[in-house]
Amino acid sequence: MDWLTGHKVPIGRWAQSGVDWLTANGAAFFDAVADVLRTMIDAILWLLKTPHPFVIVGLAVALAFALRRSLGFPVFVGAGLLLIINQGYWKETTETLALVLSSAIICMAVGVPIGILAARRPWLMTAIRPVLDLMQTIPTFVYLIPALILFGLGMVPGLIATVIFALPAPIRLTQLGVSSTPRHLVEAADAFGATSWQRLWKVELPWAMPQIMAGLTQTIMLSLSMVVIAALVGADGLGVPTLRALNQVNIARGFEVGVAIVLIAIILDRFFRRSGEASR
Repeated sequence: MDWLTGHKVPIGRWAQSGVDWLTANGAAFFDAVADVLRTMIDAILWLLKTPHPFVIVGLAVALAFALRRSLGFPVFVGAGLLLIINQGYWKETTETLALVLSSAIICMAVGVPIGILAARRPWLMTAIRPVLDLMQTIPTFVYLIPALILFGLGMVPGLIATVIFALPAPIRLTQLGVSSTPRHLVEAADAFGATSWQRLWKVELPWAMPQIMAGLTQTIMLSLSMVVIAALVGADGLGVPTLRALNQVNIARGFEVGVAIVLIAIILDRFFRRSGEASR
């Protein structure tokens, strides 16, 4: 046994060397990425914080009614958001929403095209599947360390970690939806002379839309599960009072924040779920 442990493969040293090289040679690139991501987060925060909280609640209720055309969901949205305001966590909730929405935008913008490409080229899915498995199974704290070194404290490293954790969901579900398009639909499109792009936009993507939307809701749920971990690297939001409640063994505060996170999760899930599924 000693002969095996005595010849240790220097995985950690290789990783350290890679991060050191990136820090030394890619500082300008990572600063530019951080500025772009910070601008996105600040823009969403401005949209959520500038109006009075009651205005945001009213808009959310109106949008809920426009989407569902029933009273149950809008009433739940209004009551849930008012309860969060009542508990004193509105500011933290807007910060969490900015992080979650930014993560969802990036994940869908990157994940859907990769999923489409993987559906068109099965060898690509075979190649990236181990990478996707690694992104979701490796402990989050492992890639929080280089994210913290490369991007510093704040919302940006929390967003990077959240994107890494949530990105496999839209890739996998988009690939599944596009590749499961019935063969007779594809053949009918080809028979009518559709180009590859026309077949994608008019046949494959409409068929895959339920899976793509499921990827969006999964991304949002996975992003919400990262709020506490993101708080460890300086990200604002509901993770901060959660960590404080844990450090102080404050059961009351822990339950208050937990209820706020659950309400946000349910509201966002129902917003982006299809009408037929939302009633279930």
